Amino acid sequence: MPLVSTGELVTAAAAGGRGIAAFNVITLEHAEAIAAGAERAGMPAILQLSENAVRFHGGRLGAVGAAVAAVARASSAPLALHLDHVESVELLRAAPAGGFSSVMFDASKLPYAENLKATTEAVRWGHDHGIWIEAELGAVGGKDGDRPLDAHAPGVRTDPAEAVVFVAETGVDALAVAVGSSHAMIRRTATLDHALISALRAAVSVPLVLHGSSGVPDTELRRAIAAGMVKINVGTALNTAFTGAVRAFLATDPSAVDPRKYLVPAREAMAGTVAGVLRVVGRAAGRPLPERTDDTRTDGARTDGARTDGARTDGARTGGRTPAGPPVRD
Repeated sequence: MPLVSTGELVTAAAAGGRGIAAFNVITLEHAEAIAAGAERAGMPAILQLSENAVRFHGGRLGAVGAAVAAVARASSAPLALHLDHVESVELLRAAPAGGFSSVMFDASKLPYAENLKATTEAVRWGHDHGIWIEAELGAVGGKDGDRPLDAHAPGVRTDPAEAVVFVAETGVDALAVAVGSSHAMIRRTATLDHALISALRAAVSVPLVLHGSSGVPDTELRRAIAAGMVKINVGTALNTAFTGAVRAFLATDPSAVDPRKYLVPAREAMAGTVAGVLRVVGRAAGRPLPERTDDTRTDGARTDGARTDGARTDGARTGGRTPAGPPVRD
């Protein structure tokens, strides 16, 4: 299936009052698992490559980006490609050639005025080249190299009044906000500030993005989407499923040396996690989901090996890329 643009998927989700899940890719198995999970759930998804992941692959987007794009195009599910937490202008400008329709340009570590200036320049360049731009305001901690940060500490969360000015002056297409989640959480114990989400939704006209969603329980995710969150980023949950499956396999067969032996269950565990997250996001809209017999859960467990190819449920177009236009309004 041709790639769908991130802007299309986010617009369709916002219009339907639901979320769209975006999953971080590190290895080829991650990409394959995301595609398989989206097919199984019969729902669209976004595949994200972070700047850290590109750095892991030698700092060159070309090879890993081409592999992820090939997996997405071969899938029967509607999938988009996104670059996540990009601080490098060079990587931002590599997005169009790699088939990426969107970039999260992250200048959030800079003082507010510098963040505003850098983001404005990124948005201007992105829109000139058909790239949808997400930015961050506030402090969503937890990434490698970040200082320890309490998601509930004073001054950490996104201020609605500041968000109004930031969105208006930068022209961003979506805004990642700090509302109580944190990156790299391996336990689902985060408590979100739903009143703040509602206030931010009322204050700004662009879709809101929740980073660090792996640590957010299902009930909190549903409430967040009902309050106005749209793009839901998930990364650590896939790594937890992957590593858990590898550990379990090697515990039962410690002499194994062929990585395919343990990468198969690792990929399957991630696919189950993807399908489970997508169904949680879909249910948040209050819309009925297709009947399934495999009962995939967000922890990646399944009751059988059945698999279904996903019919589209969002009604979004499947071809081409839409240019980055005015902010989404709903």
